[in-house]
Amino acid sequence: MREQYMRTGEGFLLVYSIDSKQSFEEIRTFQQQILRVKDKDYFPIIIVSNKCDLEQDRVVSKEEGMQLARSFGCRFMETSAKQRINVEQAFYELVREIRKYNREMSGYSGQQQLGSGGAPKPFDTEDRDEGAGCCGKCSVM
Repeated sequence: MREQYMRTGEGFLLVYSIDSKQSFEEIRTFQQQILRVKDKDYFPIIIVSNKCDLEQDRVVSKEEGMQLARSFGCRFMETSAKQRINVEQAFYELVREIRKYNREMSGYSGQQQLGSGGAPKPFDTEDRDEGAGCCGKCSVM
């Protein structure tokens, strides 16, 4: 079932809990599985650390999350579902990443297409379409 979601998904939020080293360590496995199922070197992914409201229980540093995201060439965000911190923003950022990826795949942006030039550049935090909304195709696993 998980691979079916990966086959049909257009982008992924890979979420771990800041108070669980195990959930953090599983992120790399999910990313590799997504790339294998998609048969791609790059795909829209955002690494999300959850429970940022539980700073006193933190076992995974923000720097570790940021370093993992850099190694994937993707964006990193900290959230708290309980306190509604950055949850909507994470989904909006994913939609922006999906749109950016689709433009690059179609050659719309005037840059080289992925098939002839490799993976798109890592996420630039200044490259945002602030008016973007959700596409309605998000899946939560």
